[in-house]
Amino acid sequence: MADFKLPDVGEGLTEAEIVSWKVKEGDVIEINDIIVEIETAKSLVELPSPYEGTVLALMVAEGEMVQVGTPIISVGSASDAAAPAAAAPAAAAPEVDLSDMDLSNPAASGGGEGESLVGRNKAERGPQRRARRGPASPSTAAGAQAQMQVQGSFAPGGAQSEEVAAADEPAVPATSARPAPAAAPAEALVPPAAQSPSEVRALAKPPVRKLAKDLGIDLKTLTGSGRNGVITRADVEAATSTAASGTAQAAPAATGVLQVARPGERETREPIKGVRKMMAQAMSQSAFTSPHVTEWITVDVTATMEFVARLKKRREFKDAKVSPLLVLSRAVMLAMKRTPEINSFWDDAAQEVVFKNYVNLGISAATPRGLVVHNIKDADQLSMLGLAGALASLTATAREGRTQPAEMAGGTFTITNVGVFGVDAGTPIINPGEAAILCFGAVRKQPWVVSKDGVDEIVVRDITTLALSFDHRHIDGEKGSRFLADVAGILEDPGTALLF
Repeated sequence: MADFKLPDVGEGLTEAEIVSWKVKEGDVIEINDIIVEIETAKSLVELPSPYEGTVLALMVAEGEMVQVGTPIISVGSASDAAAPAAAAPAAAAPEVDLSDMDLSNPAASGGGEGESLVGRNKAERGPQRRARRGPASPSTAAGAQAQMQVQGSFAPGGAQSEEVAAADEPAVPATSARPAPAAAPAEALVPPAAQSPSEVRALAKPPVRKLAKDLGIDLKTLTGSGRNGVITRADVEAATSTAASGTAQAAPAATGVLQVARPGERETREPIKGVRKMMAQAMSQSAFTSPHVTEWITVDVTATMEFVARLKKRREFKDAKVSPLLVLSRAVMLAMKRTPEINSFWDDAAQEVVFKNYVNLGISAATPRGLVVHNIKDADQLSMLGLAGALASLTATAREGRTQPAEMAGGTFTITNVGVFGVDAGTPIINPGEAAILCFGAVRKQPWVVSKDGVDEIVVRDITTLALSFDHRHIDGEKGSRFLADVAGILEDPGTALLF
């Protein structure tokens, strides 16, 4: 029997979320079979199994965060799977939350029955109450008999016996000279859940109970579809859908205050984890470490749009994705030759500026899990066709949320394309480990003044805005402005690229 521990999938990550299991208990797996999908702080990763055999146990539920090195699945032989559960050591028993325990449950006291399901209880037993005690009077036979009844009403180990003394029986004879003090009602000694045979906790496993709690579903209102009436995850999810549709159709209460019908809850909370958590940490670190300066320039990119149209008609670009972003990427790498500081890094610990003789071009991509910045390794060594293929491939992978950590590490310069959302520009934050980032705005048809034969004319042109943020510790205004002007010049006239 072997336990597979959560590995470090790269970049020194310390934790990950179990997104979905690809196997279940009892499945037979081979080496390198995909067993689980996890979400790290950067991407979704599928983990293969290093073992072969039968899945004995899934040790972590879906949706839980686990630390690297934590056992998540147990794999063994078929004989291990057939071993009785009673052979497990007592130290491995799950912890019990006493604050939420139904005290009428015999399993809660170690009786063994119902231990696999939280809240299991014998409904037919009805209320169980202790006999009231009178004043300590060992000399009276009635007092001794009442004491024996109380002691006999509890079985060894804490489980109550089926025979309980009558609650209304007086503990002291009426002829006693000492009046009996007022006693608390017998109901006060019985847990509320046990005072009515119908108040029985629903049968559900801990993960299902947690899901119902998170969604605000009362398990007592559900009918379980599982074996022996056990409530399953599907039952809770179905109840959630029914509740949402019922809330949306419910009419507002007849009060004097105007109420607006809103589907669902007024507020929802979403845990900060995975890609969003990593992005927040990186942006906070960069914003408060590197002094940012942002410069803007508005560019006539009509010639670039015409160049893109011509490229699309070429035979070699037939299956490639050609866009203005492709031309901008090439222009950025050409402009770096005249301003190498843009492709450098301020090493604060060593008090050095590290100039990089390669370009790992980062492209920001918006995904359902947050902003992801993958980079094309040695992009400056690629041809225009190769760069087009790399851009299309990594962008598609990022939107699926499957970019690997290695593809997001080691970037030297980043382009963020906000134009795809119809936004003109912004003030981007530099990625840690880099010195600059370029924001590419939307390309719009706008009136533009064009000089022709010494005469100014207002014509309709394709216009966009570029915004460059750079680290002002080692890139001064002259360097940043020169780089931005060079990029803009290439976009205005792609033929000037021959000058670099």
